[in-house]
Amino acid sequence: MSDAATTETKKATQAGNYFISNYPPFSFWSEEQKSEVLNAFENPPAPGTPLGLYHHIPFCRKRCHFCYFRVYTDKNADEIKEYLDCTMRELEMLAGQPLLAGRKPHFVYFGGGTPSYLSAAQLHELTDRMKAVLPWDEAEEVAFECEPGPLNAGKLAAIKEIGVTRVSLGIENFDDRILEINGRAHRSKEVWRAYERAQAEEFEQINVDLIAGMLEETEENWQKNIVQVLKLRPDSITVYQMEIPYNTTIYKDMQASGALVAPVADWETKRRWVKDAFAELERNGYTISSGYTAVLDPEKTRFIYRDALWGGADLVGLGVASFSHVQGVHYQNLTEIDDYTTAVEAGEMPIKRAFKTNEEERMIREFILQMKLGHVEAGYFEKKFGVNILERFSSQLDELTGEGLLDVMKGSIVLKRDGLLCVDNLLHDFFLEQHKTDRIV
Repeated sequence: MSDAATTETKKATQAGNYFISNYPPFSFWSEEQKSEVLNAFENPPAPGTPLGLYHHIPFCRKRCHFCYFRVYTDKNADEIKEYLDCTMRELEMLAGQPLLAGRKPHFVYFGGGTPSYLSAAQLHELTDRMKAVLPWDEAEEVAFECEPGPLNAGKLAAIKEIGVTRVSLGIENFDDRILEINGRAHRSKEVWRAYERAQAEEFEQINVDLIAGMLEETEENWQKNIVQVLKLRPDSITVYQMEIPYNTTIYKDMQASGALVAPVADWETKRRWVKDAFAELERNGYTISSGYTAVLDPEKTRFIYRDALWGGADLVGLGVASFSHVQGVHYQNLTEIDDYTTAVEAGEMPIKRAFKTNEEERMIREFILQMKLGHVEAGYFEKKFGVNILERFSSQLDELTGEGLLDVMKGSIVLKRDGLLCVDNLLHDFFLEQHKTDRIV
């Protein structure tokens, strides 16, 4: 493992998914297990399981060259309305099942695509209808992803009015040339304007996203990004390391030219850049709360969606290609918008693939996801799963400790900064043998 982990830090960026967001990997999910989803919804939930709701808005002004999500840039107003109507039919269909009966969301998340692509009127109509089916009045967090460009004052006011508590601005970089080369729709002047407007609305939390290692990014540019984000001083900052999944424009260009290496910074450089950013953020009062996030006030600023999901919460995803996890069953919706709408209009659950986990797989899933926070409490797993993770994973933990990537102390696993920066690469060692693969998706 660790040979692979050590080698990876020195390798150029190649095509493939690096970021681990679930377990077992998506590539093991299958159409044959779709019936497990139906069975899960026909039964009440395990007592005390939090519920989350995700809504996928797959529309964008442009498709970023590094984007691998299901998005559309060519839909007109009527087509968007048809899609939103279908997501409501899907929610109504699910809300009538025993799994959701009487439950209210603990958190709600709007992702994409670009949720802020919708008009203020569309947002109000959509969320009013959602709340009528599944009330949000007890939700602790309503998160909403935004592209800075379309965020005029009226749009942000509407986002606040529908109950959003955390807005996340996809800035990625402050340099107009880098933004253009990477296919981003917005430019730097729109970042500052959008941020000021978001501040004026007094959201409980404003998060901004940055990406280390974008096309043609340089050392000088990255250092400028750190300076610029500190001028904003948002409640939280999320920093991703650039990966090149197979269904991106960048990968298609690589295929056409026969290139094996992506034209972006290598892993060693990207990790050093994030390490520099984290160190500077800490010097300016931020706390590093995961392998990707820095928060200004840990007592106030939380990522409830992330923490609940990584602790085994149910997540019901609405819309094309959305992912869900309910009562130990993973599933993904149909991945083409026409297939999705056809299924929903026929009164069918629009399931593409699924995977029913067993107790051991659920334990491993929570363990590897919580490792990304930088600290794991053994007592949690002993209480919930009856497993001593320090014994179960002793050989892996010993090896990582020997490499200086983490420490085990007083019932806790604590990743050191270098371990946290490459945590996704370390997690494969904790997979069951049958789930070890280079093809995560």
